[in-house]
Amino acid sequence: MPASYVLFFFAGLGAFNGVALSVHLLLRQPVRPAQGWLAALVLMLSLRTGKSVLFYFWPDISKLVLQVGLTACFFIGICLVGFVRAWLDPDRRQTRHDARVALGLLVLATAFGIAYPYTDNVRLWAGPVWGTIQVAWLACLLVAAGLFLRAARQGRADGAPGALTRTHVASVIAGVAVIWLAYATAGLTSYIVGALSFSLVLYLSLSVAFARRTPPPVAEPYRDRKIAQADAEASLRALNALLVDEGLYKDAGLSLAKLARRLNMPPARLSQLLNDNHKTAFKPYLAQIRVEAAKQVLRAQAAASMEEVAEAAGFLSTSTFYRCFSKVEGTTPAAWRQAQVRLDGGS
Repeated sequence: MPASYVLFFFAGLGAFNGVALSVHLLLRQPVRPAQGWLAALVLMLSLRTGKSVLFYFWPDISKLVLQVGLTACFFIGICLVGFVRAWLDPDRRQTRHDARVALGLLVLATAFGIAYPYTDNVRLWAGPVWGTIQVAWLACLLVAAGLFLRAARQGRADGAPGALTRTHVASVIAGVAVIWLAYATAGLTSYIVGALSFSLVLYLSLSVAFARRTPPPVAEPYRDRKIAQADAEASLRALNALLVDEGLYKDAGLSLAKLARRLNMPPARLSQLLNDNHKTAFKPYLAQIRVEAAKQVLRAQAAASMEEVAEAAGFLSTSTFYRCFSKVEGTTPAAWRQAQVRLDGGS
């Protein structure tokens, strides 16, 4: 009997804390698109595992609870795909309608539940509906993993400070995969294993998240407080030759550390060189070079699409290309191209 109480406490607390975490994610400002999808994903998992806990300890519970839990389970995979897509497209240039699609599916699922309630259609829900949900969940899991792996191969960099990193996203996908596997093999283990897996994944994720909040060690100040002018000019020439002449700017995954290795200098010294002697940071400096390269492509290839221009200039995505170009030039790439066409036509 004490073991049952411990089992109930651990599994039930995971579902409760999942709901609390989803609320926290929605209230934590700023709420980025990926953060909103993650909150919805955690909520769906909490409802699904909460239903499992209640049914495991009270088999005669209302069928409405089972219906809500299975409906939430249907949206786990959908929310996971929405989460990964939002992480890959923070500016919502290609994902602005994803929430509407999910809302439409929610309306359809609700209508199905009203037309065929679990109470009157136990075999339907326990058989075909549950089987379809498992397959749909697995399909969405594979789609999300595929999107993530493709982004990793393309050198998708982490976002701004405070944003979700590749490690975060990989952890979410892996966690959802573990929970799916626990439910898929419940016939061989126990029905409560799915809820316990969610609790375990949730607590491990929170432990890692809090551990990562430990402040990093303070970097040592530059030993040479000032780079000699002659050395700085030579390094800047080598930097420009490497980026522009050799076309290293085309590497979408280029980072300060990678560039420093190519220049055979410590990353801290390269950062100092750009900040002190070029009066700019690494990212704005690289963006400026890529924008200039994009302008050359826009001039030379009138038929090139914006996706082709962005790729040729080394931008990871079209949305990043638009944002950087507009910040540097004060206008969009399309408007800039049209202005050049008018100038060339009038000359």
